[in-house]
Amino acid sequence: MAQKKSIFSYLPLYNLLSAIGWGYILYSVVRYYPVNGQPKFFFDTKKVVTFIQFGAVIEIINSLFGIVRSPLLTTVAQVLSRLVLVIGVFYYIPEAPNAHGFIYITLLLAWSITEIVRYLFYFFTLTSSRGAPTFLVYLRYNLFLVLYPTGVASELLIIYSALPYAEAKYSAFGKYFFIAVMLTYIPGLPMLFLHMLAQRKKIMKQLKSKNKSN
Repeated sequence: MAQKKSIFSYLPLYNLLSAIGWGYILYSVVRYYPVNGQPKFFFDTKKVVTFIQFGAVIEIINSLFGIVRSPLLTTVAQVLSRLVLVIGVFYYIPEAPNAHGFIYITLLLAWSITEIVRYLFYFFTLTSSRGAPTFLVYLRYNLFLVLYPTGVASELLIIYSALPYAEAKYSAFGKYFFIAVMLTYIPGLPMLFLHMLAQRKKIMKQLKSKNKSN
């Protein structure tokens, strides 16, 4: 059995801090969006969202050097697609209508809940001899059924709303760059979703067997 790591070790600490960061984003949505509304909420939060999301670049480094077992190409694709959004749209094309509409809220809800669960799951897996709590395992392998499509749809709608502004500010190249990014979702979405479905089936079967034995 692999030796469990201290919470102050590199990987557990990274996962814990990431969960806290996304927890702050979720708190901001619940606490400040109803008060400030849009577009103020977008302009008040886009910097911290970008900063926290940019931290995921560490996951590419971890995969590259074999610190974690995540496939490098999949990790790069997932991280870069989000960076295109937070940097390419939030910073360079903040005029995109869906960025300061309700779609921004559905995006942050999907991202933050997904990442809080994911990072806490990894944190407990690394630090606890009993692994992640059962309720966290259920959340990890069931919430994605709703949150993943919601997040992807929100990303695409925001990018789509940025297309005319990208063309106006950066010529046709800007527009076609974002179109190319959107097209990468066509093979990527089914591949990742089917992978998670297969993992869900495996984990749910293990939990069912465990509950029967108890």
